[in-house]
Amino acid sequence: MEKRAFIAIGLSVVIFYISSMMFAPEKKPVETSVPQKSASVVAVPAENPVQPTVLQSPPVVANQSLPTSVPPKDVRIETDLYTALFSSRGGSLKSLTLKNYREANTPSARQVTLGTDSDPNLLSFATRATGIAFQDGTVFMSNVDSLKLNNGESNQLIFNYISGQGFTIRKIYTFTAGSYGIKLETVLFNNSASPLSGSIQHVMTYPAEPKVKDNRFDTAGAYLFSDNSLQSEKIKDVASATKRYDKAIQWAGFADKYFLSSIIADNGSIASVELKKNGAGYFESVISSPQFTVNPGQSTTVTNHLFVGPKDIDILKAQGNSLVQSLDLGWFTVIAKPLLYSLKFFYSYVGNYGIAIIIITIILKILFFPLTHKSYKSMKGMQKIQPEMTKLREKYKDDRDAMNKAVMELYREHKVNPMGGCLPMVVQIPVFFALYKSLMFSIELRHAPFFFWITDLADKDPYYVTPVIMGVTMFIQQKMTPSQMEPLQQKMMLALPVVFTFMFLSFPSGLVLYWLVNNVLTIGQQMYINKLVKD
Repeated sequence: MEKRAFIAIGLSVVIFYISSMMFAPEKKPVETSVPQKSASVVAVPAENPVQPTVLQSPPVVANQSLPTSVPPKDVRIETDLYTALFSSRGGSLKSLTLKNYREANTPSARQVTLGTDSDPNLLSFATRATGIAFQDGTVFMSNVDSLKLNNGESNQLIFNYISGQGFTIRKIYTFTAGSYGIKLETVLFNNSASPLSGSIQHVMTYPAEPKVKDNRFDTAGAYLFSDNSLQSEKIKDVASATKRYDKAIQWAGFADKYFLSSIIADNGSIASVELKKNGAGYFESVISSPQFTVNPGQSTTVTNHLFVGPKDIDILKAQGNSLVQSLDLGWFTVIAKPLLYSLKFFYSYVGNYGIAIIIITIILKILFFPLTHKSYKSMKGMQKIQPEMTKLREKYKDDRDAMNKAVMELYREHKVNPMGGCLPMVVQIPVFFALYKSLMFSIELRHAPFFFWITDLADKDPYYVTPVIMGVTMFIQQKMTPSQMEPLQQKMMLALPVVFTFMFLSFPSGLVLYWLVNNVLTIGQQMYINKLVKD
């Protein structure tokens, strides 16, 4: 859908305004990857490794260690925003259900669940360790069976694993009502007689192919912010080789079009991230801490922050660490994000995102009026001198240099610029693309109603009314646009509104609304210019 949208917008802007001049006489983010490595993940030493600290540790009791046969149990955490289900296996998150978002645009639809509690292979933030005898899937003991938080309350879920080899691993999750952010502290206590060296790893898994077929999974994959740039990977790109990142990692996780599960660094607590396809066929992200050495009687703590929730630009920005970059708005992000903030600003006053889109469209039209006015006047002027251009072509058909000189003199005489019709429109193309991305990937439009039959601005018009009207306005706009094309070429161009109408049938109605309103305003503008520039 996104590729067709770029084709449609590009053709509409370029063909209608630039191609008329042509018939006159005269950044995927850079991938950071390394060659294939073995399945064993080794953390890279960081410039500022985790420093051991002296903390009170649990007593070492040999018979208190947990046998691997102990069945895992679930712990339920409920806040005003979500219900999370944690597992004592790996001290991990099994699923998190968002209370304010539903899978379908009906009151009875099930709430959006990130992760799943039905597949034991899909666990987030499960803990491993390198350098010590701590196996994947180790069962922890929890301090509570459930928690419920309200009115800004905070509370902790603590998982403990006491080994029989002189070390203890403790995972402390801190939840706060009213926030999607979760603090995670992983503490290693060394009660043995020898130093322990290694790193803490948190593992996230994601299905290679989401079971639910929904367009929100069109962009699903692994995302991380490393070396001051957003990196994204699809399962096909890491199916045969591990990809590794180890430069200034601020966060890593999995995301689709609207939702994100991520682990965020705290003071350099993420040294590397490795992406691979694991033995079960799932997408796996292994997030490693810096290397550490813990002397006997001491402990070390690796602190991270987790975010599992919607890709709302304000919510993401509040998390810090450039998590807002997970909202990938393309090449023209620097323009798209202000447009998205503007969309939310107007919504706060009018209470309808459809009306907010109309307001933004009108404002953009006003801002670009001087440029488009100049463009249309230039095309109109070129159209007026077309008969004289034809005479010059005939007169100097055997002398190209003389014809070019005569044409330039004609331009100067009538004060027209052959590029004046296209350059002002080229300036607007980045804004058009930026607004397209803002509307296409904004979770705010998801299930947001407009009026009458349009109940979801992120979904297509169920009766195709707005795409058809949009096609009609494109036809009228094209008929009114001055052109120097040959009659046959003009007839071919008239078929474009039909093609565009079919392309827009499946586009989100919010995008169609913007394009429709823009066409209507352009028609009014052209009528005004036609009155000013008399034939």
